[in-house]
Amino acid sequence: MSAIQKVSDTIVKQGMLPLYFNADETVTIEVLRAIYRSGIKAVEYTSRGETALSNFTKMVEVRNAEMPDLLLGIGTIKNLQQAQDFYNVGADFFISPGFVPEVAAFLKSKGVLYSPGCMTPTEIIAAENAGIHFIKLFPGNILGPDFLSSIKDLFPNLLFMPTGGVDTTKENIGGWFKAGVSAVGMGSKLISKQLMANKDYATIESETKAVLSLIHSIKN
Repeated sequence: MSAIQKVSDTIVKQGMLPLYFNADETVTIEVLRAIYRSGIKAVEYTSRGETALSNFTKMVEVRNAEMPDLLLGIGTIKNLQQAQDFYNVGADFFISPGFVPEVAAFLKSKGVLYSPGCMTPTEIIAAENAGIHFIKLFPGNILGPDFLSSIKDLFPNLLFMPTGGVDTTKENIGGWFKAGVSAVGMGSKLISKQLMANKDYATIESETKAVLSLIHSIKN
């Protein structure tokens, strides 16, 4: 199985992709351990601060020592330099808020999964023509499940994952799966700034476990 297929299968099986950023290295690592304990096998760390690269490097080190079956992705990749930097420290997959052709070409040459954020059929077509199969619908709360329902038949070979404003409720997640998503990206509604500020790793773990269980019941 290719590395791209492995990442894709892992996220689809999980049904969700948790994503977060924290400037503090210790908090970053403790959140990682908490969601791993809850059963997460793929996670996205967003590159949204000056410490992102050093924190991510540490995450890879801890993953290799403690969680060998966890896939670590990097998000908010907006240019080729960022993609190269995180590739060099061992990111397993890459996610962008938009479609960046030079990042797509670089990662394709390395055989690494790239999921660009798309908001229009034009962007999705551009990504598909660049050989991409895993599309991030962003921002999900603006587009909504109806958007996917109306375009999905045009893209039978693509997997879709909405990110941005996806809620932890059965109604919200259920609506997305009914529209045909393969997974949902779960950010601040799951791993909130407040929970991280309070260092409440037990709640992060239990909430993540609850969402995994909810998605499992929706899918089955």
